[in-house]
Amino acid sequence: MFKVDSILRGAGGWFLRSGIQEPGGGVARYYRTDVGKNAQVSTEITGYAVSTLLYLAERTGDESYRESGVRAARFLTRRAWNPALATFPFEHSDNCERPKALAYFFDCGIIVRGLLAAWRSTSEQEFLDTAVAAGRSMIADFESGTAIHPILRLPDKAVVEYELRWSAMPGCYQLKAASAWHDLFAATGERCFDVAYERAVDRALCSEAEFLPGGVDREKVMDRLHAYCYFLEGLLPCAGRPDCSRTIEAGMQKTAAYLDDIAPEFARSDVYAQLLRMRLYGARFAGVFVDEGRAAFEAARVAEFQSTGKETCATRGGFMFGRRGGEMLPFVNPVSTAFCLQALALWSDYQSGTLQVDWHTLI
Repeated sequence: MFKVDSILRGAGGWFLRSGIQEPGGGVARYYRTDVGKNAQVSTEITGYAVSTLLYLAERTGDESYRESGVRAARFLTRRAWNPALATFPFEHSDNCERPKALAYFFDCGIIVRGLLAAWRSTSEQEFLDTAVAAGRSMIADFESGTAIHPILRLPDKAVVEYELRWSAMPGCYQLKAASAWHDLFAATGERCFDVAYERAVDRALCSEAEFLPGGVDREKVMDRLHAYCYFLEGLLPCAGRPDCSRTIEAGMQKTAAYLDDIAPEFARSDVYAQLLRMRLYGARFAGVFVDEGRAAFEAARVAEFQSTGKETCATRGGFMFGRRGGEMLPFVNPVSTAFCLQALALWSDYQSGTLQVDWHTLI
């Protein structure tokens, strides 16, 4: 049985002391253990880090997490945000060569959710103002009559031609980012956000059956499971609808079946964590029965991916991205760490009878 307090201290300490967060507040996409170097600072990953650090602050009462989370949020509003274009560019170039001038719909939605978490934590208006401006531009720039375009070229905001990979095509996975519109509606009452989210729900429900497996390459199917879990998460705000609750229950079963089949060859820690989180959130919002045996199995698999022991501070406490065969891949990943620490914390709460879940706290 894992000790959740120790896991959270390790994972939280990795965020604070590993160097994955730059002094200016931005967070790198991952750390490479084989070359001892961070990848580029990513606006999307910084958005995830804001939500994670503030979640840790609320759970532990340790203000150092809040300070780091607010620093990351200010990086997004004061450095990453492009007010002239009203969008967040894909990656930031402080720690590497200049990235391609692109904007991703998915990234913008994750950033908006992070900024709203910062606003709820601090009441600082700049976080809400930037989130609202970004949410409006997501509607204006990415939505078409039939789809949400995944990528735009900057500065003209022309649609980048679709490619045969899930992140470069429209798909049900976009619903996780589109749920930022739901949160903006709750924060502002602006009807356009609610309408945009409902449109995204209808599109996602119509297309989700086509998303899996998506091909015959089994490692790519595992990658698509990660994205499919985004779709399930994006349904949570409307999980009370019968069609959505049925889709959540069936979707978790489908994800688990693919995961079990492919995991001996290639497994992603975030897929285990996302599925475990969905079981617990699904019980609360969609009324789905929690298979406790299966949840315990997933929690045990999640815990296996945490770096512990004699590693340097650049890796200690973080969660590895994945495992191929019996070997861990050389990536310590902020998003994997965020999802895994939250999944294990929620499972511990469930076991102790203290579980309380709120949509806004889902990282």
